[in-house]
Amino acid sequence: HACNSRNCLFLFTDVKPSNILVNSRGEIKLCDFGVSGQLIDSMANSFVGTRSYMSPERLQGTHYSVQSDVWSMGLSLVELAIGRYPIPPPDAKELEGIFGRPVMDVRETETHSTSARPRPPSRPVSGHGPVMAIFELLDYIVNEPPPKLPHGVFTPDFQDFVTKCLIKNPADRADLKMLMNHTFIKRSEVEEVNFAGWLCKTVGLNQPSTPTQTAE
Repeated sequence: HACNSRNCLFLFTDVKPSNILVNSRGEIKLCDFGVSGQLIDSMANSFVGTRSYMSPERLQGTHYSVQSDVWSMGLSLVELAIGRYPIPPPDAKELEGIFGRPVMDVRETETHSTSARPRPPSRPVSGHGPVMAIFELLDYIVNEPPPKLPHGVFTPDFQDFVTKCLIKNPADRADLKMLMNHTFIKRSEVEEVNFAGWLCKTVGLNQPSTPTQTAE
C-alpha cells in the first residue's frame, strides 16, 4: 500500500496511528497491519479500531475518495497532538492534565453544534477519557462537530491544517494539492528540525551516526 512519490495518487482506506511507522533515522512510512497474522485479532485491527478513524461519508455508506484518507489523517494528527483518541473531545480539566497548564476547552468555543447530548460517563476507544459504545461513537463522528485542536497550544498554521482535514463535507475538505501547498507543509520543508534526534531521545533509542532528516 506504500508509495513515496508525490505523484502517486491512491486510496489507502486505513490511515490511523497504528498503521504509521517511524524508525530511528526519522523516516515515516504507512503500512497496513491488517495483513499481519499476529495483529489480526488486536484492537488496532478490530471493528472499533478501524471504524473509529473512518470519515463520516464512509460510515454513512456513501461514495468516498482520497478525501476520506485526508479525514483519517487529520483525526490521527489530533490524536498524536493531544495524546489520546480525540472523540469525545477532552474537557478543560483533562486538557490541563495533558499540557500541564490551563487550556481553553475546545467545546467552549463551539457555537454551531445542534446537539445538546451530555458527555458519556466512560472512556473512548483509546482507553483515555470518557467511554463511548461503538455505535454511539460512530453516530458522534457522523452527526457531531469534528474534533479540533485546543486553542493556544499549537501554531495557527498547524491548527488550520488540521481543521481543513476535518471538514465534515468531503467536497469542502482539503484535497492533497491544497495540503501540499499549505503554509504548515511549506514551512516544514525549509525548517531544519532534528526529528530523528528528538525521536530517539523521547523513546530511548540510540541515534544512528548519520541520521536522515527527511525521507526521500
